[in-house]
Amino acid sequence: MKTSDFSFYLPEELIAQTPLERRDASRLLCLNKVSGATEHRVFSELPELLRPGDCLVMNDSRVLPARLMGARETGGAVEVLLLRDLGGGRWECMTRPGRKAKPGTRLIFGGGELEAEVLEVAEGGNRIIEFKYDGIFLEVLERLGRMPLPPYIKAEL
Repeated sequence: MKTSDFSFYLPEELIAQTPLERRDASRLLCLNKVSGATEHRVFSELPELLRPGDCLVMNDSRVLPARLMGARETGGAVEVLLLRDLGGGRWECMTRPGRKAKPGTRLIFGGGELEAEVLEVAEGGNRIIEFKYDGIFLEVLERLGRMPLPPYIKAEL
């Protein structure tokens, strides 16, 4: 995975910076499969659009607070974005600054609550990092991690 995989033009005026207060007013684009026509609706109208026999799939997944701000053991700041769990406490990650995260570099997060070591540079420049912690990793992430936001969202939510 490379950052260029996520590059595309999006007009700034169409980018919401904060969630809507009334989530039921979220926009909904409807496609008529027979005619191909599209229609703009709002989410609260969804029950009117469903017919007997339709399948509605609910997504109740949560975004992992996968952005970690920490320091190299030598003192320099580091940002790590978890991309893929490789098992055994190892993750494929993007790091910033990448050139300072060489194999063997030790990283510290949350005053030492979470420690890590860069094991290798993966294809495409990502890093394979092994994390060391007490307890359950997802609970440590809930305390120390931040939500990964795209660069066009300016406010921390």
